[in-house]
Amino acid sequence: MARGVRSATGWRALGVLLAASAIMLAGCTGTPIDVDPLVTETPAARPVGTSGKPVTIAFSPLRGAPADWAAMQHPSIAVKIDDHEEARPQITLNRTDIVFEELVEGGLTRYVAIWHSDVPDEVGPVRSIRPMDPDIVTPFGGIIAYSGGQDQFVAMMQAAPVVNIVFDYDDTGLFHRADERPGPHDVILAASEAVGRYPDLPPPPVQFAYGDADPLADPALEAAPTSGISQVFSEERYPSWSWDAATSTWLRSQEGQPDMESSGDRVRAVNVVTMRVGIDWTYGDVPKTVMVGSGEVWASVAGRTAHGTWSKKDAASPIVLTSDAGEPLRLAPGNTWIELVPTEGSVTFAP
Repeated sequence: MARGVRSATGWRALGVLLAASAIMLAGCTGTPIDVDPLVTETPAARPVGTSGKPVTIAFSPLRGAPADWAAMQHPSIAVKIDDHEEARPQITLNRTDIVFEELVEGGLTRYVAIWHSDVPDEVGPVRSIRPMDPDIVTPFGGIIAYSGGQDQFVAMMQAAPVVNIVFDYDDTGLFHRADERPGPHDVILAASEAVGRYPDLPPPPVQFAYGDADPLADPALEAAPTSGISQVFSEERYPSWSWDAATSTWLRSQEGQPDMESSGDRVRAVNVVTMRVGIDWTYGDVPKTVMVGSGEVWASVAGRTAHGTWSKKDAASPIVLTSDAGEPLRLAPGNTWIELVPTEGSVTFAP
């Protein structure tokens, strides 16, 4: 292994990871608001203030950041996003709350991208469903949109307690094909219109625990300084992330090239969560990422990385991130990418 690069297995020696401080909202009383991963529904707005008229505050359930309570009273929308070379650049990935990257057949990857706090007019390109997607999407509730898929996978997704919007069956104008993109990498979804058609669906529950902007800064956490993250899904897909102190975000690359979205901006994330996952080959050449169970995890936040364990007890449960000390592994307020790296792949971190 090259000098200065720490392997995934080397992280087992990380020390105790304590819970980081809760979100402190500027201009309020200073009382922390703790976003607990065990919360089963979106918390209501809380009136605060020690004098004068109370000010109502709330936070985004999928970002952990202060937000307008009334503006969040709508469902999230999860969309299967294509990551074939001909599907790039994708549309509005930087406006997501959470993105999962998953292995699919041929060593390629696709995304389950979830928007809630900032739903764009259009997202895409949209592709087909895979067998692990019900386990990923169910905890969020709301809506799932995709282009179709094998009958057995579509049936699995339609059995989940979420609204399915499917290009193959849609005759309401929510999807269109973009003339400037090659098929089948050209299906675009009118995301904000789709969300607006389901005003009675509730907002998503909180999924993760959040701290302040640098939740791993306490020396007692022994989080390692990290300048880069390299993840290998297969010979075909090996994304990486580099820490950019100027923007306080991780900047994404794919196969050694900067990953850009259609706006011309580099794809970026406040939090990068790397989960090691098993692969179930029950469905022949279509891999199913094993989402129910537990495994090794790293949380990379604010130029540091800490080690722990992920767990998910059933399809309806959120993913719980736990430090090596048994405390919640907290993220910073902002968007999160979750890299579901197969155990046959690899993960390395550069100091």
